[in-house]
Amino acid sequence: MAQHNRRVAALIQIICLALLVLCLIERRVRRALGPEQTMAGLYPDNRRIRPTGRLIFYHLGELALRIGTITDPPTVQITRGVQLHLLDRLDTDIGQTRWPQT
Repeated sequence: MAQHNRRVAALIQIICLALLVLCLIERRVRRALGPEQTMAGLYPDNRRIRPTGRLIFYHLGELALRIGTITDPPTVQITRGVQLHLLDRLDTDIGQTRWPQT
């Protein structure tokens, strides 16, 4: 029974951390947008809305990473402009390649 309780507590901690990350990403995008905090391109009709964590993850979830080699670095394949806009608001430099330390 004690092991089961620890697993439930661990699951609750993971859920709380995931919600924290979601909220922090939403906050960062909204702050980067400035005082109006609205953005076009999140819905097909292109209306301006406040970005939510759910919409941000929906659009960034479609990003693809093309695996690279030693001579050809990996690249992020962006399929829509809204993805680039969101990455820019998150202050993410996708041109910066980070190789693992060996």
